[in-house]
Order: sequence, then structure tokens, then C-alpha cells
Amino acid sequence: MIKTFNPSKQQQLDLIKRPMQNLDSLLELVQSIFDEVRLTGDIALAKYTELFDKARLKDIEVNEDEIATAGEKVPENLKVAIQLAKRNIESFHAAQRFSKIEVETTEGVLCWQEKRPIQKVGLYIPGGSAALFSTVLMLAIPAKLAGCEDIILCSPPQVDGNISPAIIYTAKLCGVSRIFKVGGIQAIAAMTFGTNKISRVYKIFGPGNQYVTAAKQLAIKYGVAIDMPAGPSELLIVADDSAIPEFVASDLLSQAEHGADSHVILVSSSLKIIEGVEAEIEKQLQSMPREAIAQESLKKSQLIYMSDDQSILDFINDYAPEHLIIVTKNENFFSDNIQNAGSVFIGNYTPESAGDYASGTNHTLPTNGYARNHSGVGLDSFQKAISFQRITETGLRNIGNAIEIMADAEGLYAHKNAVTLRLNSINNTKR
Repeated sequence: MIKTFNPSKQQQLDLIKRPMQNLDSLLELVQSIFDEVRLTGDIALAKYTELFDKARLKDIEVNEDEIATAGEKVPENLKVAIQLAKRNIESFHAAQRFSKIEVETTEGVLCWQEKRPIQKVGLYIPGGSAALFSTVLMLAIPAKLAGCEDIILCSPPQVDGNISPAIIYTAKLCGVSRIFKVGGIQAIAAMTFGTNKISRVYKIFGPGNQYVTAAKQLAIKYGVAIDMPAGPSELLIVADDSAIPEFVASDLLSQAEHGADSHVILVSSSLKIIEGVEAEIEKQLQSMPREAIAQESLKKSQLIYMSDDQSILDFINDYAPEHLIIVTKNENFFSDNIQNAGSVFIGNYTPESAGDYASGTNHTLPTNGYARNHSGVGLDSFQKAISFQRITETGLRNIGNAIEIMADAEGLYAHKNAVTLRLNSINNTKR
């Protein structure tokens, strides 16, 4: 990891930069696959599944027999763990519901807002070096709670033509409507345009590699919403002498093992903690199956010493991490004043892994600084708000003249006239 001591403001600007590939360089490939899927549908899906995933499929949809077989292949202890996580995630997301908001803004003018589900949503679940069945929980549970009518899931097949049994089991458990063995750019294109097999959706959710990320951004061009701009996983930890170096190192490594492009940072006011964490990282790396991946990530990651808490807080808000862990004596200072973070974990016994799996919060979060202006996925992500209003004769008399004056000032005669006609009718009726 790269060490920096009391970085200047200019150095901090360099430190918050992510090791990201320019997605523009991928767009030509993404556009060509989108065009082909739009024109030839399932034929293109079969072509690119064989090309990229080395799988030749008779049918891209997971059938009932495969669902039953997948359930038998998942170990019982994993099923129990998944079900515990499901209960906690359901509990946290169900609490995000709110009843109708209703306000009488002026006598006779009643305005209210109600939530409606996004009817058709698509979930993308990576299935490469790590088959993220936990992401099925994080996306399918709030989609079902929100009332989405059609929830489809796409995940890339393995060479044998199957997808992870844990993904299939979890999808069925959480109420996914249909499951497809399609990955990469072609999966995003299929959900964007629709094919004979796969329905077009209104919003696409889920993480993915740089190709999936670029494809999701292109989907917006064709009128399909996405959960958020996404990038490689990232974690920032702020720690002082109250932190346990062994724990801090394990958290940094838990994110570094996601991928070679992951980004992890430790910011500390304690040189002792920095040294202790560095030693622990070397020790724990030796027993990691994904050591090579973590090593690549760590080459671009940071150990930063900053002596002033306010400077640390400013740096965190500038960086806007996907995940933030706070392990300090004055944890309230940081938790009360943090403005930009996807999800925050407080104390020595709150690993980021808890949020990834089973505490109840969602792990689909903004990366690459988007926590400055985006929230993580929640119940609201699967809904949209519709506003309503009902105005009585009294209400229109109360606000009608203001509407006429404002419309006239903007030169919109028909807007003004729509009110004037009604006011005249009310006044004539009252005579």
C-alpha cells in the first residue's frame, strides 16, 4: 500500500482519484452488441454467450427442474444463513415504507403523494469469480416489498451451461419471476430492448464488471433507468488507537479481494495503528485464497496519516466512499458530521461484511464518488412517487388570481384562460 503523511490539499485531490478505466473506450464494443441484440434478439444472446462464456445453451431460461435441483445442491447451513439474512433485510426495508403524504396547502387545495412500484425491473447478478447470491437478496427483497409485478434476473452461465445453485435458490426464495442464463453486455441489452425470451424492463439493477457498467450507462440512452453509476468496490477506514489492527486489516482485505481494481484506504491519526495494520495485512494475506487479486488492489491503495480530525473528516467527505468504517474514540464526531458515504459501519465489532450479507442494510451502493449525490439501493429505488391534487371552488378562488398573474407574466395565455374560465363560471353560479 502507498503511504502518505499529512498530505497537502493538492495531494489529497490526487488521493481521492479512483484507479478507474475510461468507460468511453468500451462504448464502441457495447454499442455494437446493443445494436445486434436489438436486431436479432435471442440469436445474438446465443452468439455472445458462446463467445464470452463458452457455453452453448438449448434454452437460456432456468426451468422448474433446474430450480428444484439447485435447491437440493445448496447446503442446509447455507440455506439457514440465507434465510436469516432474508429476514433482516426484509425487516430493514419494510420499515422504509411510508403512508400517503397529504397536505391542504390552502383552504380548498388538497395535495397528496403516493408511491407506486416500478412494474418491470431487471436484476443483474455477476457469476464470474464470485457468484454473488447475496446481491439477489439485496435486490429481489426490496423489489418484492415494493410490489414490482415482473422481476427478472440475468446471470452469466458457467461453461457447463449452469448458473450458481445458490443464485437460483435465493432468487426463487425471494420471489424472482424468471431467471435467465445470460451475462455481460448482452444481458443488459436484452433487458433494455427485450427479446422473444426476455422482457424489456423499466429499470436495471445490479453490479458488474467494466463492460456491464458501460452497458448500463448506454441503457439510459434507450429510456431504461439504472440503479446508479457503479464502479469497483471501495472502502475507507478512519481509525485511531482504539482500533484493533487485526480487525482493520481484515476489513481492508475484505474489499481488496473483490477485484484488482478495488480501492481501499486507511486514514489514521496514529502511526502505531498504521504500522500495526500494515503488519497484519502481510500476515493475513498469506492465508487468502484470493491473495493475488488482493495484492493487485493493494498496490494502488493507501495508508494515510493525518493528525487533525477535522482534516480527516474533510478528506472523507471529499472522497465520498462506498463503505466507511469508523473506529475512533470520538466516533460521534465523524458519524454526526459525515455528509458523503454510501454506508457507514461504526465500532470495532461492525465489519463491513455484515452489511454485505446479513445485518439488514443494502450492499448495492454508489462508488467512484457518487455518494456525493446518490443513495444506495432501498425500497424507494423500486418505486416512483406520483403527486395528486383536488381543488374545490373555494380553493380555486383562493389561488386562481395568483395563477392568472403568473401565467400572464410568462406569456402563456391558455394557462391563464384555463383558470379564468373556471373562476367566471364560479362567479356566475354564485349570482
